[in-house]
Amino acid sequence: MTTEIHRDVWGVPHLRAADARELAHAQGLVTARDRAWQLEVERHRAQGTSASFLGPEAVAWDVFARRVRLADTARRCFDRLERQDAETAAWVRAYVDGVNEGLHVTPEFTRVGLVPGRWEPWTPLAVWLSVHILFAGFPAKLWREEAVRHLGPDAVGLFATDGPATSGSNGWLVGGARTVTGQAVIAGDPHRFIEDPGVYQQIRLACDEFDVVGLAVPGVPGIAHFGHTGRVAWAITNAMADYQDLYRERLRRTGAGVEALGPDGVWHRAARHTETVEVAGEEPVEVEVIETDRGPVIAGGPEGVESGVAPEDLGSGSADGSAGTFPQNPSDLGLPLDLPLDFPLALTLRHPPRVTEDLGFGALLPLLRARRVADVDAAFDVWVEPVNVVQAADTEGGLLHRVAGRVPVRAEVNGVRLVPAWEPGHEWTGWHEMPRAGLTDGVAVMANQRGPAAPLGVEFAPPHRADRIRALLDEKDTWSASDMPAIHTDTHLASAGPLLDHLAALDDLTGPAAELRARLLRWNRRMDADSEEAARYAALRGALVRRLAAHPAFAALATPPAYPEVLLPWLALLPRVGFALEHLLRAEELYGIDRPRLVREAVEEVAGQPPTRWGDTHRLAPWRALPDPSYEAPALSGDHDCVLCTTAVPGWTDLAARGPAARYVWDLARREDSLWVVPLGASGHPDSPHHHDQLPLWLKGELAPVVTDWAQLTKESDV
Repeated sequence: MTTEIHRDVWGVPHLRAADARELAHAQGLVTARDRAWQLEVERHRAQGTSASFLGPEAVAWDVFARRVRLADTARRCFDRLERQDAETAAWVRAYVDGVNEGLHVTPEFTRVGLVPGRWEPWTPLAVWLSVHILFAGFPAKLWREEAVRHLGPDAVGLFATDGPATSGSNGWLVGGARTVTGQAVIAGDPHRFIEDPGVYQQIRLACDEFDVVGLAVPGVPGIAHFGHTGRVAWAITNAMADYQDLYRERLRRTGAGVEALGPDGVWHRAARHTETVEVAGEEPVEVEVIETDRGPVIAGGPEGVESGVAPEDLGSGSADGSAGTFPQNPSDLGLPLDLPLDFPLALTLRHPPRVTEDLGFGALLPLLRARRVADVDAAFDVWVEPVNVVQAADTEGGLLHRVAGRVPVRAEVNGVRLVPAWEPGHEWTGWHEMPRAGLTDGVAVMANQRGPAAPLGVEFAPPHRADRIRALLDEKDTWSASDMPAIHTDTHLASAGPLLDHLAALDDLTGPAAELRARLLRWNRRMDADSEEAARYAALRGALVRRLAAHPAFAALATPPAYPEVLLPWLALLPRVGFALEHLLRAEELYGIDRPRLVREAVEEVAGQPPTRWGDTHRLAPWRALPDPSYEAPALSGDHDCVLCTTAVPGWTDLAARGPAARYVWDLARREDSLWVVPLGASGHPDSPHHHDQLPLWLKGELAPVVTDWAQLTKESDV
């Protein structure tokens, strides 16, 4: 059979081949044709070579990628895949061959003087790792360390919320007993940084063995996260599990080498070499790459211990538990409250793919071949990175709600803070069994809240999105696939409650401030783009966040330690205050801060401002490797804690760089009744009619139909 490329009216590629390997080649080929620039940016980012054409702004990432050894880890994982799963390795190679065949020069290449390079068999693994290395938010441990050091152990709980750089998702499964067809429906939307081109690729992969529609990650074969085979469908959300550890290292130089003090009290030779990061328009940057028995050094070096913090000042951590939720009192774990943190320090990152040389790619082919829930379940048994909550259903009535991935068993303190590498008790001793959960009243909802993954995590998203989705689903006895977009686009903001409660207590306001108070207390708490009340609330929230962040009580946190730039978003005080605002307002006491006075000042400030609508300032700001001066940012509804999660950063900007990177509805009764949409379009080429043609749908909350009838598609070419 000749491999065929077809397109629907939205330019979505539908590929048909004789077998899985030919299909992988076609997937790589069509992805390179549609998204050559995006693929090359991702390849260079994974290798730590993007500054060579993007310039100085990309240096920080490239240095991090080199030090954390992204490319080397990918090579090791692919080598292991070849040894243990030759079929999957050959399938990945076929995808890479297709990418290399399809890569071509686009205007972006010409603009920066770049020539498409050659993909290696391990490159898709490097792209996957690059996309997800910060996904679990290990830098949050740096923030907790700082917060506890300056504010005490109670600060851990006060600031515990979905951090400014974490990614999440909404996902819900409605069993057949609650649908009009008697078959399950799965729906949701992954929340990531919105990128142009998009981070998800709508695609169909069909051969003699299987026929799957889903959302692929450009640069990676198969359909890992969201797929529908016709008989079984699956989707994921971020489990918010903690599976990456940060160690303080005591290092010393010995001639040309470096040694690290281990928990056995012995100095062990660390791997060391230097690499060069080329920078367009500037001098190259030399990077010292060091790896101890714990993992790669991502910050600091030998001089950090000698000139910064003495090992005996760092304290000890408890090592008598396994990973779990936040302790009630972190000081019970041996957290030193007066710990100095002079930079540079030597910090190493330990994460499962580096330890096991496995990313879980062995799950990808079995997922495509799945016929029932049991097949999906078995495939995710070998999943590694990232750790996800999986929801699946099949046409036989099978349902699945489980956690998938690899989480190490180690001391509880490892999940909360940095731990000393030279002290015993912080080693990994095995892997946690992945939890499973059932449905409640025929429904399962996961929106990064404390759910089935609770025993595996430390910090989770607030429950507002999950609670709201369940409340909406409880409003009707039965649901259809076409009903689901109304849930995707719900804009109710439950987290507004604490600020409005403080506002209600100010009963002696006069003039415009009193009018603003009355108006907001009547507000329906919906963050709609055309709402003046939503804009007023956001302005009030931002004014209060800025006042709290500027308070002397938080002064020590205003300037973060000199960690690498890529880690600083987790240490920025203003976003931390903004995303933890409801905790800070509900706390019985807050470091002596007069919150009513600050709320009053914020109300008086905002009351004097001219009226606006939320969409005037709340606009979509996607990330691009190269800026686009012609881009006009569209207005958005929603907010961080709405089901329609379009994340602004309170007190800093109303622009939304994060939001639904796709929406999907998988109908198990009739796959052709399934729906999907991406924020921009199927093509990465600015001159393509499918570059941004789905944006109007996405903005209105509408979805495009999933086409399954080949007769309704347009054949583009044979491969």
